[in-house]
Amino acid sequence: MMLLTRAAKIVSNAAHFSIGFFFPTSCPLCGVPVSTDGELCADCWAAFNWIASPRCECCGYPFPANLDLGAHPICPNCAGGGCALDCIRSACVYDDASRAAVLPFKHAGRVKYAPFMARAMIWALHDTDISPDVVIPVPLAWRRLFHRGYNQATLLARPIADAFGVPIDLDSIRRAYRPDMGHKNPAQRAENIHGVFTVVHPDKIRGRKILLVDDVMTTGATFRELRRVLTNAGAAAVYGVTFCRTARAI
Repeated sequence: MMLLTRAAKIVSNAAHFSIGFFFPTSCPLCGVPVSTDGELCADCWAAFNWIASPRCECCGYPFPANLDLGAHPICPNCAGGGCALDCIRSACVYDDASRAAVLPFKHAGRVKYAPFMARAMIWALHDTDISPDVVIPVPLAWRRLFHRGYNQATLLARPIADAFGVPIDLDSIRRAYRPDMGHKNPAQRAENIHGVFTVVHPDKIRGRKILLVDDVMTTGATFRELRRVLTNAGAAAVYGVTFCRTARAI
């Protein structure tokens, strides 16, 4: 038995070497060789505006690095009770660099970007004390899911759920189709998103701490509406994480 185990290990290592030799790992964005499959090269990594401290303790809004805001900084919006969820984190700012990754990932089938995005999102949650019971990707309407072929939020949510050791829930929330919100202002986004989500399995939500996953946060309207319906269904807490977020002056 031990000899068979060793033989299997040798075969596995040989196969891994062969794959690495003939198909070397490369940066998913630019294609230069990297040591680990799915990771970014140094130049591509440096192009992103990664969000680190100081940032709002509630919504993760990035503050200028030269400001001393104390141990628990809060942005004006959250100080006034305006945080969309109980806690939100984003890996980077939505700008030219992140847009060049997110749009192809979302609309052009570049699903190979998911590993580095999810890894960055997990890192963004490291300074929180959240302990979700379940991870839920922000759902797509069936019409949009059929057209696109995949939900980008689900691709991000799976490794995040694995990192927390909790299940992923793809069935408890249903989304009705509405036109795209890309060019709407915050008030229009809030109006457009209102009522699109329905909790169809409240028994799987009641008493649970939910971590919502999405690719981009702009005004927070989607998270805010999901919090409303999930709280009405009995959720104990609702958190959120995205790959990137807008960072307008506040």
